Amino acid sequence: MVRIRESRAEDGARIIAIWREAVDVTHDFLTAADRAAIEEEVRAFLPSAPLWLAVDGQDRPLGFMLLDGAQMEALFIDPACRGQGIGRALVDHALTLHLAVTTDVNEQNGQAVGFYEHLGFVATGRSDRDGQGRPYPLIHLRMDGRGLTPPA
Repeated sequence: MVRIRESRAEDGARIIAIWREAVDVTHDFLTAADRAAIEEEVRAFLPSAPLWLAVDGQDRPLGFMLLDGAQMEALFIDPACRGQGIGRALVDHALTLHLAVTTDVNEQNGQAVGFYEHLGFVATGRSDRDGQGRPYPLIHLRMDGRGLTPPA
């Protein structure tokens, strides 16, 4: 059973490991230089960011989500745990906090695009570059949570 909780300082190393492993299997479109630069940025802020974690029965983080208001800035799942409903549980949690949730997804990350479409997110726009100005197009997505049953 997956439980959602807020992150704590001691979760930092595991959060970085999840991010790294997830990016390594889903972001093969990144150049090596961009991958290294992004990891440096992530290491600087992610461990202290206010994250929502999906944890197992032993309180071990399996995935995480970063919300800035209703904007989901990050959603990463341990690749060994994919397909088990962890991403859905985190999105459902976001929808218990907000009537609608928005996010951006790298257009070249077909797995993530498919995941969000499967959940019911719809495209609302597109940008030619990511938030740091790199040449990685983003698809802007929105999901309206009205009518959903809150997760148990």
